[in-house]
Amino acid sequence: MAVGYTLLVLFLAGFVAGFILLVMGATNFHFSTSEIPAGVNQAVKLRIIHIILIGTAVVGRILENIGVCSQVSFLRYVQGRKTLGVDPKLFIKDLCFEKVPVRIYQPKVPPASQRRGVMFFHGGGWVFGSLETHEKLCRCIARESESVVVSVGYRLAPEHKYPAAYEDCLNATIHFMNNVEHYGVDPTNVIVCGDSAGGNLAAAVSQTLAGRSDLPKLRAQVLIYPGLQALDFNLPSYQQNRGVPLLFRERAAFFVLQYLNGDALHMQEVLEGSHIPIGIKLNYKKWVSPDNIPEEFKVRGYKPRVLLDCTTEVYEAVKRLCEPNLCPLLAEDAVVQQLPESFILTCEYDVLRDDGLLYKKRLEDNGVRVTWYHLEDGFHGVVNPFNSDLLSFSSGRRGLDNIV
Repeated sequence: MAVGYTLLVLFLAGFVAGFILLVMGATNFHFSTSEIPAGVNQAVKLRIIHIILIGTAVVGRILENIGVCSQVSFLRYVQGRKTLGVDPKLFIKDLCFEKVPVRIYQPKVPPASQRRGVMFFHGGGWVFGSLETHEKLCRCIARESESVVVSVGYRLAPEHKYPAAYEDCLNATIHFMNNVEHYGVDPTNVIVCGDSAGGNLAAAVSQTLAGRSDLPKLRAQVLIYPGLQALDFNLPSYQQNRGVPLLFRERAAFFVLQYLNGDALHMQEVLEGSHIPIGIKLNYKKWVSPDNIPEEFKVRGYKPRVLLDCTTEVYEAVKRLCEPNLCPLLAEDAVVQQLPESFILTCEYDVLRDDGLLYKKRLEDNGVRVTWYHLEDGFHGVVNPFNSDLLSFSSGRRGLDNIV
C-alpha cells in the first residue's frame, strides 16, 4: 500500500510538471507532430487521452531519472491498476494454463447447450497491456455473446523477447482446447481473438493450429486492427496516419523491435525499408504491396517509395521479421488455405489499417470466408476504452457490437 500510495502521489505531482512541459513544447513524445484528422470520431476526447498518455510518459521518465522505477514499469503500473469489482453476470477466476496466467469469464446464466470459447490476447505492442487493461472488454464480450472468455496474460517484451508471447498464447490455447469440458465449452466452437499486438498473436496461433490434426479445428479468428507484417512501414496507411494517436508510425516500429530483439536498434532502417534485402522483399511483394490496397484508401495521399537494399549486419539482426509466427501476413498459401472463418476490424485513421486490408485479401484469395468491418471514423485502440466509460468512443462501441 505504501509503495502504491507513494507512486500515486509522485504521479499526481509529476503529472502537473509533465503537463507544463507539454504545454511549453519541451517533451519528446510526439505531441507537436501529432495530428488528429477531421474525420476522427470525438476528436477532442482523443486529444485529451493523448495528453494524459504523454503526461504519464513524462512522469515515468522523471521517476526513472531519479531512480524510483523504470519508465516502462511505471506505465505498466498506471495502466494495470484494478478498477472493476465483481460482475453480477459473470463468474471470474484467475488460473494458470501451462504456467501462463489467465483470467476466465463464465456467464452465470445456465446455458441451453455447450457455450463457445474465446481465447483473448490483449494488445499493447507486446510491451504493455495486461489482464487488467482489457478487463472491461473481456467482460463485455463474455456477457453479450454468452461465451466463456479466457484472457491470456502472456509474457511481455523487452524482458521476454519473441517468441515468448506467441508461445504463451499458443500453449494456453492448446491447454484450453484439451480441457474445454471443464468449462462447458463446445470443442468445435473455440475462437481466437485479439486487438493490435493481440491480433498478431491470434493470427499466428491460428496459423499454427491450422496444421494440427490432434486438436479440433478452430471455429474462427477475430482480429481487431492487427499488426501483421514488418516489411513495409511505408504503406499508404503508415504514410497517411503516421502522426495520428494512439499509435504513431515510429512507435509501431519501436514495438516490433522491442518484441523481436528487446531493443530499438536499427529502427531507422526499419522505417525507411532498408532492413530486408531487395530480393526477399520482391519475393513477398505478391502479398505485401500497396498495389494490393484498394484505390479508395489512397485518396488521402500516398507516395510510392523506392526499394532500398540493406547491409548483411542489419538483416542478420532483424531477419526473424520474415517468420510467419512474428509476421503472419508472410505465411505460405498452403497454411492460409486452412485457416478458419475470419473477422477483421480495421480503422481508417490507423497505421495498421493496411495490414488488415492485405490479410483480408490474402484470406479471400485463398478461399477463406472473411467478415470485414471498417470504422471510417475510428483510430487505433478505439475499441478498448481503458476500463472507463468516460474514455469510451461511440465508434468503438460500434466496433465492439460487430465483434460480439
